[in-house]
Amino acid sequence: QLQLVESGGGLVQPGGSLRLSCAASGFTSGYYAIGWFRQAPGKEREGVSCISSSGGSTNYADSVKGRFTISRDNTKNTVYLQMNSLKPEDTAVYYCAARRTTYNSNSYYSRAYEYDYWGQGTQVTVSS
Repeated sequence: QLQLVESGGGLVQPGGSLRLSCAASGFTSGYYAIGWFRQAPGKEREGVSCISSSGGSTNYADSVKGRFTISRDNTKNTVYLQMNSLKPEDTAVYYCAARRTTYNSNSYYSRAYEYDYWGQGTQVTVSS
């Protein structure tokens, strides 16, 4: 059974940092591209960042470029989202999603409809 579990969310002050983790089970990490998405109250889900199954290709939304960094450790079946210089507008539920690819592919996918599996989400609140 393929499963994604997000962790690392919480309450942080503006300018602070958090690191989200997406732990995958039930499949071999090198066969799946991963994306991070977020949804704020009253807003549509939006893409934040994504990474290829090889880890060699990444993409970021303009709103988080230079502040967020995505990475993966395929030996641990875990993808990370390091979030620095957080702003109140980053407040949202953050989800990770997985899409099967060829082994160690360099392709990434930035749209929600391109993903087949989703985690339950972790809340990030940026507030003073």
